[in-house]
Amino acid sequence: MEVLLQPWPWYVSGPLIALTMAILVFFGKTFGMSSNLRTLCSIGGAGKYADFFKFDWKSQQWNLTVVLGAIIGGFIAVQFLSDGSAIDLSAATISDLKVLGFENAGATLLPSEIYDWNNILSLKGFSILVIAGFLVGFGTRYAGGCTSGHAITGLSNLQLPSLIAVIGFFIGGLVMTHFIIPLIF
Repeated sequence: MEVLLQPWPWYVSGPLIALTMAILVFFGKTFGMSSNLRTLCSIGGAGKYADFFKFDWKSQQWNLTVVLGAIIGGFIAVQFLSDGSAIDLSAATISDLKVLGFENAGATLLPSEIYDWNNILSLKGFSILVIAGFLVGFGTRYAGGCTSGHAITGLSNLQLPSLIAVIGFFIGGLVMTHFIIPLIF
């Protein structure tokens, strides 16, 4: 039997996400990746250094299955459900990225112009990763959650703060794409 290695269509993946959200709501739980980082930091003893990490992390252990599921799901997707083809980017996007210096746009998920060890260990590459990490961490903390938490859980629960956060994420992404990345590369 030949397995078709295509992305799941919206009419399969969408209802599965909705089912997952319904189960989480039924059990009074929320979904998000940043809460897992807080839990892991608390388990590691970060509460000794910052009050933010002083909480009952044992009550959030269930949420670590999200991290485990992301790792296992990513492995299964790459090893068994991927045909190794390039990412399907539009010709205009590939052209725009080439102008910025990305030679193999779409060939891999992580462009070597940023994530190759030679680039990471350069002053520019290391600075980009440190500043980006700080901004993501600050933004996640300031917004009270990450993109997945707000966009999936918050919007599913019709929370106005999540709608505002998601609008902010999109505006930030557009500003980064059109104004900041051209300055960096």
